[in-house]
Amino acid sequence: MTFPSLLAAAAAPIPTAGNALTLSPIELFMQADIVVKLVMIGLLLASIWTWSIIVSLSARISRARKQCVAFEKDFWQANDMDAFVKVRGQEAAPSADVLSAGIAEWRRSTAKKSLAPEGTRDRLSTAMGSAVAAAIDKISDRLNILATVGSVAPFVGLFGTVWGIMRSFTAIAGEQNTSLAVVAPGIAEALFATAIGLFAAIPAVIAYNRLSHGVNRLEARLQRFADGLYTTFSRELES
Repeated sequence: MTFPSLLAAAAAPIPTAGNALTLSPIELFMQADIVVKLVMIGLLLASIWTWSIIVSLSARISRARKQCVAFEKDFWQANDMDAFVKVRGQEAAPSADVLSAGIAEWRRSTAKKSLAPEGTRDRLSTAMGSAVAAAIDKISDRLNILATVGSVAPFVGLFGTVWGIMRSFTAIAGEQNTSLAVVAPGIAEALFATAIGLFAAIPAVIAYNRLSHGVNRLEARLQRFADGLYTTFSRELES
């Protein structure tokens, strides 16, 4: 047999009970067992859900970062803090929430007849730290779903793989035939389920790491802004 004929034989589809076994996703899905079909459908839905979260979170983090940059730049250039807070204190920027929390606590603390500087500093730090945490929790909502899909999807696909291989062994036992024509359909379905699991898991893991980095950078920026406000308030207490 010549080398070209060997290549042609290797590329030819594997016959299975009168039908050619193909790598078409639709054919593999239609030939799969009901359990494997449910696994595939669940993984495809998880993949769609994952991509919707990736797109929405990426846009949310990018928008929040730009808002913080613009808000903080204008704030540090302002000459009158009270006037700035009155005009822009209710903006959607996370930095505005931190500023509002600090200003609110400052006004409550300084409204007392007896002012305790150390207690005021502690309350200011706590109030602005809570505002930073609340802003980050709001921005990073549904980020844990990416981690869940990234860790669970491969095992769900592996379950479909195990089920398909069990079905192949059942076919061998039923027909008492160990030929590849009997085993191949179940194995192909099983491996296809694994591939879908990886297709859902890999983008989820990559996006989780990347978006977590973006959230951490945003949290660090908000914390630096809170530290700057704390320094300003502390200087006012000393004066």
